[in-house]
Amino acid sequence: MGAFLNMSRAFVKEDSNEDEELEHEPDMPKGLKNYMTLTGYQTLRKELSDLVTVERPEVVQVVSWAASNGDRSENGDYIYGKKRLREIDRRIRFLTKRLEIAEVIDPSTQPNKDQVYFGATVTYLNPEDQEVTVTIVGIDEADPLKGKISWISPVAKALIKAEEGQVVILKTPTGKQEIEVLEITYPD
Repeated sequence: MGAFLNMSRAFVKEDSNEDEELEHEPDMPKGLKNYMTLTGYQTLRKELSDLVTVERPEVVQVVSWAASNGDRSENGDYIYGKKRLREIDRRIRFLTKRLEIAEVIDPSTQPNKDQVYFGATVTYLNPEDQEVTVTIVGIDEADPLKGKISWISPVAKALIKAEEGQVVILKTPTGKQEIEVLEITYPD
């Protein structure tokens, strides 16, 4: 009988934890600063502004319209709209927190452009003798498929403070690998 009651409660409370199904944003690693390039900062500010001034008001309007149509339990526009509002509000909270703690770094002002630091674009030779070019950016602006890697990634950690021509050790789950720094550039 106890199992039956728990199952019944699960069906009754199906909406109580809807936020759990939403994808959660990554937490900022403890003790690390939220370094960000100016471009990354501006991109996140624009996304936040668009969410607050454009997307959220549009969704609120749809939800209000859908709610005025009566029965909300089978109203797809209402149900989807409410879910989308939760997603937008979660993203707004995340962006607001991340931008509040952001430390914007201008890589073009790096005094020592002979070494790899935050914001550098680095071309290196990987263990398979392929040239790879990456730009070291903030955690929230990393996009490995576009060659933007987080400054706390294993590759970035291996490259930091390296100079052109230097061979550095990359620690991977399969062991240590050598990569050679071919070129270091910074934005003007």
